[in-house]
Amino acid sequence: MTEKKKVVVGMSGGVDSSVAACLLAEQGYEVIGITMKTWDYDMAGLGKSSKKETGCCSLESINDARSVAVAKGFPHYTIDFRDDFGEAVIDYFKAEYLRGRTPNPCVMCNTKVKWDSLLRRARLLGADYIATGHYARVRHIDGRYRLFKGKDSNKDQSYVLWGISQEALAHTIFPLAELTKPEVRELARQFGLKVADKSESYEICFIPDNDYERFLKETIPNLEERVSGGVVIDKDGNVLGRHRGYPFYTIGQRKGLGISAPEPVYVTEIRYETNTIVVGRDEDLLHDALIAEEVNWIRFAELSEPIRCEAKIRYKDKPEPCVVSREKNGTVLVKFDQPKRAITPGQAVVFYDGDEVLGGGFIQSVVK
Repeated sequence: MTEKKKVVVGMSGGVDSSVAACLLAEQGYEVIGITMKTWDYDMAGLGKSSKKETGCCSLESINDARSVAVAKGFPHYTIDFRDDFGEAVIDYFKAEYLRGRTPNPCVMCNTKVKWDSLLRRARLLGADYIATGHYARVRHIDGRYRLFKGKDSNKDQSYVLWGISQEALAHTIFPLAELTKPEVRELARQFGLKVADKSESYEICFIPDNDYERFLKETIPNLEERVSGGVVIDKDGNVLGRHRGYPFYTIGQRKGLGISAPEPVYVTEIRYETNTIVVGRDEDLLHDALIAEEVNWIRFAELSEPIRCEAKIRYKDKPEPCVVSREKNGTVLVKFDQPKRAITPGQAVVFYDGDEVLGGGFIQSVVK
């Protein structure tokens, strides 16, 4: 009789990861549930808030994950990942805003914490695989582990998974790959899980009140004094007013600029070195090329010649045709067939061939 494979399942207490764990147990895997304690209210600048804790690190979510494990008869552990998460995600998040960029913490969390730190812990437990409740697919084709969109186009999460290495993909299982969200909820009911109808959380986990400005002010010492009072200018350099501080703005922002203009204006550029916000008209947000850095390729080891594919510049973006070519310094040039609106440094650009994720990187700059 062959020994059952051991798999560590990252359990947030939500319906997706709970069903993922139950499916693997049903399929005969030896399941170990792990809930990752990644942040607390002190790390979020909330201190001993009177607000009820919400999200994946709350006591309620930990108890929800544990109750699934108890009901299905597999072990569950809560492990403190706060140091790893603080360095890889929260410190990165703050540093990016200080560089005038708009970060994507979910990409860093998946790459550096869920698939790096969690995989190391899984190996210490003698596990063969890690699994999560993400809606995506992994296939082994022509000697490489390749990443594809999940079946449910409304829930596909491949955009935030482009940074995962070949080594990590080789030890990854996505039990929900071929399921839709309604099917997952129905399975949860069949498994008798009390989280079957649990609502989803859309805010960034360590900013549960969704107030980025408050978070930055309360976690970066003397930030307001350092950045307030900078100028807002138009593309010709004319001063239009003063702003609250460049980290509190993002490309494409229209509301909250505090200036009067005869027509709608939007943030088109953030010059953090001089604490300057540049605004312009909607058409000034259109660009057809960008430079991406820290690129990770999945289908192939490296980009040897220009490729034609499609690319997304934000999670809810529609993939658009482009040509990607390698630059001498290791970055890539992405040239779109049609201009894209509000290309934002710090966000991820992800390359697709149909349903397959070819790779991705972080947007360094637009090409004007």
